Amino acid sequence: MKNTNEQTLKEVILQLLKTYKLQDGMNETKLINSWEKIAGNMITKHTENLYIRNKKLYIKLDSPALKHELSFAKTKLIKSLNGAVKKEVIEDIIFL
Repeated sequence: MKNTNEQTLKEVILQLLKTYKLQDGMNETKLINSWEKIAGNMITKHTENLYIRNKKLYIKLDSPALKHELSFAKTKLIKSLNGAVKKEVIEDIIFL
């Protein structure tokens, strides 16, 4: 029997992501891209910027009232956003 070094393309890509530590960045990008679907169109219109640092999602909104309202839904938003990625990417949300 002959030894082969054959792998599927998926296996090779996953190995590269792991080797170069790119998986976290990919998950963060997926999470940010899921914001519109999770938050809805109206909230997305008032969202000026989104970024992740140290497992915290920073969201800049143009409406103080919306910031206040979303602060009550923070736990649900964290759960929904992490659920969209199927991995715990963020632990907290900071509204700016």
